Amino acid sequence: MTYPPPSGDWQDPAWSGQQPDPSLPVSGQPIPAQPTGKDPYAPADPYAGAPGIPAQAGPVDPYAAAAGYPPAGGYPPAGGYPPAGGYPGYGYQPPPPQNGLAIAAMIVSIIGALGLCGYGLGGYIGIIGAILGHVSRKQIKERGEGGTGFATAGIIVGWISTAIAVLATIAIVVFFVWLANQESSTGYGTTY
Repeated sequence: MTYPPPSGDWQDPAWSGQQPDPSLPVSGQPIPAQPTGKDPYAPADPYAGAPGIPAQAGPVDPYAAAAGYPPAGGYPPAGGYPPAGGYPGYGYQPPPPQNGLAIAAMIVSIIGALGLCGYGLGGYIGIIGAILGHVSRKQIKERGEGGTGFATAGIIVGWISTAIAVLATIAIVVFFVWLANQESSTGYGTTY
């Protein structure tokens, strides 16, 4: 089937009067039947063709084993034996164990601070927490354990509660001395 020529003065030099082939796109180029092997969604290599920089061979799989490195368990087994236990892999390292004395120092110091509510005299328990904190810091340095923060908290809270207990004791003593030196206005404590 042929189409009629276009109307008017306009002439298409490529028009031959035949129907276009449906397998060809509008531009006239054939549609590839098979993929070209290159990912159409992959980003272009910005260094392709630059002098001294080789073009990439393709996308790199970050999870693939690198060539020339031994597998994770060590070198390949020799003679069919299973691989020996290798060094632990990089990654998560468990934290060092906590020093129990450091935790105890913090707990005892907090109890001493709460003891300040009993006229301030319960704060003397903070001395024990502060001493435990000093001993635990020494153990942490020697053994390489964790818990430095607990020990420091025990020392600080323990000494603060002890200082407040001392001030409360001084205030109570001063109050009772002042009270004993007061003259009674009721007449019950006077002798004639």
